[in-house]
Amino acid sequence: MKAITTKYHGPTETRGSRISASDSDGNRVYIPYDYALSDEEVHRKAAVAFCKRMKWTGADTMVGGSIKDGYVFVF
Repeated sequence: MKAITTKYHGPTETRGSRISASDSDGNRVYIPYDYALSDEEVHRKAAVAFCKRMKWTGADTMVGGSIKDGYVFVF
């Protein structure tokens, strides 16, 4: 089983806020922070984008929850 961890990254001088989604193997994807979504929804959106990048199916069945530094999603 793989877990996807998401984390918020604040804005810098050259980039806006974004969310990263990664697994324990070091694979990672970043998406811009979508302020129209709730906190959990934007983290879920990053996890779904990660699944698409990895060509994993079943993203609609992920279960997630918050942790100290973000969220974790599992199938």
